[in-house]
Amino acid sequence: MHFEQFYLGCLAHASYMLASEGEAVVVDPQRDVEIYLKAAEANQVSIRHIFETHLHADFVSGHRELASRTGANIYIGAEAEATFPHVAVRDGFKLPVGKILITALETPGHTPESMCLVITDEEKSLSPWAVLTGDTLFLGDVGRPDLSKRNSPAQLAGMLYDSLHNKVLKLPDDVLVYPAHGAGSLCGRNLRAERSSTIGTERLTNYALQIESREEFIKQLTSNLPARPEYFLQDAEINRSGASALADLPGLPPVEPAELKAVLAEGGIALDVRAGEEFAAGHVPGSVNIALSGQFASWAGALLGLAARPVFIAESQEAVVEARMRLARVGLEDARGYLKGGIAAWSDAGLPLSTLPQIAVEALSERLQGPGVQVLDVRREPEWEAGHIAGASWWPLDNFKVAPPEIDRKLPIAVHCKGGYRSMIACSLLQRAGFQNVINVVGGFDAWQQAKLPVTIEKPVIV
Repeated sequence: MHFEQFYLGCLAHASYMLASEGEAVVVDPQRDVEIYLKAAEANQVSIRHIFETHLHADFVSGHRELASRTGANIYIGAEAEATFPHVAVRDGFKLPVGKILITALETPGHTPESMCLVITDEEKSLSPWAVLTGDTLFLGDVGRPDLSKRNSPAQLAGMLYDSLHNKVLKLPDDVLVYPAHGAGSLCGRNLRAERSSTIGTERLTNYALQIESREEFIKQLTSNLPARPEYFLQDAEINRSGASALADLPGLPPVEPAELKAVLAEGGIALDVRAGEEFAAGHVPGSVNIALSGQFASWAGALLGLAARPVFIAESQEAVVEARMRLARVGLEDARGYLKGGIAAWSDAGLPLSTLPQIAVEALSERLQGPGVQVLDVRREPEWEAGHIAGASWWPLDNFKVAPPEIDRKLPIAVHCKGGYRSMIACSLLQRAGFQNVINVVGGFDAWQQAKLPVTIEKPVIV
């Protein structure tokens, strides 16, 4: 048996290929499917089957394009009510692939149609070898239960408890666990960074599996859920019908500086994908900085929305192409174009540049000894609760989609996150919203702690 995991770090997404005797299966494919075609060619196998463990909400799947290019069948849970050609899967469905046997378990909870795939390598043993758990069971966590329009979070959490205890945890302890997401995904709260585990390890270490009663499980799973980006439900609907091929997207036109100025004047978005340091040194006034180095597509989808038509500002044409691809992976497809010549062309056209002051944590600590500066923490709630700067205001970056924080616009605002990526996004959004005295904290809370500066766990000042 050939088994391969493909891990897409920017979306914390894992997909898989299994093959035996020249026949291959792809599970939960990402939007750009070339990697599976290349892997199949390298291993001299043909992709004949595509499984979706559920309707993914955090990314757009490539199942429809991959099926079109290979002739493969698509398999998905019957409860998905998918509208593309597919095989509707029910509990106990079995598919032999060479000497591999794939057995489907219906495991509703994360979504009504969620399923896990039990893999048996019959060439080695008749006992299960691994289970591909989708978003039902993660390493250290389980799937969030609030991604359905027809079921309440409490109903889904109850289903998830039953799925885990009546099906998944009935598997032997030595069965390997391969989920669809890792640390950083918003599909759970407490995901570990490893790429695989075992049923036995999760039974002993996964907090959600330690909860003994169904009632308490429902209570804990539905409390303090991380913010659900608006595009999650939109992506699920795209996946229900199947996304179009990436090759069908129209070309991305160049935008002259004067045209970008007009776009911004009309309320349009300039999306600067350069590194934070470059953005701070000089950027188009009113542009939003979401650097390609981090979870670019997730934050762009969450903060801008899928209907946004950004003009990219990048340091190279390669970066423009990468930005567009990564946004397409979450369903943000209708970019307006890219700034021709980049930031240099804007400057050469005689148009003004804005800058973003930055401050080291030691200097911030000194300034906080007196009046005249306020601190804004844009991390998520669990991060805040684990420790923060005394007197800081708290407005997580997820909330910026709704509104900027209500803080004093006259005083300097020192903005920080964990390491600096999110705070730079927040600073650019504050500047776009008209805040004049915004400062980015270099290195964020990590740098604050490394400098052994004081930390508190007092109740948040929510702004």
